[in-house]
Amino acid sequence: MKKWEEYYKSRIIRPDEAVSFVKSNMRIFLTGNAAMPWTMIKALTKIAPNLENVELNHLLTFGDDPFRQYEGIRSNAWFVGPSIRKSVNECKSDYIPIFLSEIAKLVRSGSWPIDVAIIHVSPPDRYGYMSYGVETSITKPCAEMAKLVIAQVNRKMPRALGDSFIHVTQVDYFVEADDDLFELKQEESTEVEKQIAENVAKLVENGATLQLGIGGIPNAVLNALSNHVDLGIHTEMFSDGILPLLEGGVITNQKKGIHRGKVISGFCMGSRELYDYIDNNPLFEFHPNHYTNDPYLIAQNHKMTAINSAIEIDLTGQVCADSMGDYIYSGIGGQVDFIRGAARCPDGKPIIALPSTAKNGTVSRIVPSLTKGAGVVTSRGDVHWVVTEYGAVNLFGKNLRERAELLISIAHPDFRSWLRKESKWCKN
Repeated sequence: MKKWEEYYKSRIIRPDEAVSFVKSNMRIFLTGNAAMPWTMIKALTKIAPNLENVELNHLLTFGDDPFRQYEGIRSNAWFVGPSIRKSVNECKSDYIPIFLSEIAKLVRSGSWPIDVAIIHVSPPDRYGYMSYGVETSITKPCAEMAKLVIAQVNRKMPRALGDSFIHVTQVDYFVEADDDLFELKQEESTEVEKQIAENVAKLVENGATLQLGIGGIPNAVLNALSNHVDLGIHTEMFSDGILPLLEGGVITNQKKGIHRGKVISGFCMGSRELYDYIDNNPLFEFHPNHYTNDPYLIAQNHKMTAINSAIEIDLTGQVCADSMGDYIYSGIGGQVDFIRGAARCPDGKPIIALPSTAKNGTVSRIVPSLTKGAGVVTSRGDVHWVVTEYGAVNLFGKNLRERAELLISIAHPDFRSWLRKESKWCKN
């Protein structure tokens, strides 16, 4: 038996034994996104009543918030998901506004120590390496810096390739539990989202490298690109929408400036079919998000086209993407990382795509001024292309009066006269 095998077997413990290392006044990192370690979460919930002043750090989380009822554990999230959204806005949990590319910098600085990292990995290979699977993005740097690392080892976790491995000797304890991974249901895009996608697709050139997120608009954009040629993917995350384009030969990754021939990402989230597709597949390389989201690296791609969303945008081009007024809805994520990276890329295109209205057409998403309390995620100086179902406009190099007129031209017709009347920049 190899030494690493002896080490691994000697460190396998029960979930209740694993969480016994979590004590009051500790900072805990918990793998999020589609890699939420359900067995470990359940075990941690059982000891929560006995803990005080425990800070639980993570990215996106789903399902019910099992810790909300316990005052001794408080989430401190880098991205607000549906499970803690209510808690954050009731000030029972916290939100850290931060660029996804800079979380590793925060962790590695030494000023933000992690006591225990609870991670979720594939079983060790013949050399003792375990893959972070569907979530490498911030899990890798957090695991590397934690004082104690506990790994839930899951045979259902795909072996994702790339800079996405941890050796068993870098982990203190192992819990073997084969939970089903979280699956994100792919919903049908609306007619508005499909029209936005058609407008975005006109901006995407053959040979472009793409960054997209998840949701109705990204899925619709991918569906609208079926006649394109030699597209590539360099993104912080992806979902099932890229599979038909890979199978159809639309995404070849052969025109990329870096990592030619590879899909580069930090994490993925989607169906079991997607997870099986990436398993041990050399087409995909997963890297931490301080690498995938580095604007300098993003800019080295060919015709980098970054497609991101917004909650609202004002007539000067300021983009709010993480809150509705002062109601925190999501997070900064990687939007600014990719907007800036695409802007630096020769022939790059930073794109903000959003429906022109919300609340069944009763509210305009293009507004004279951002809602009171709303945070600016992407500044007016960073914004280039803005797309709605009514068209696409480029704000780069435009003055405030020109920006207002351009944005009004792609607003919903029902709100254009109101926007012109309310705008400071359209009165003369």
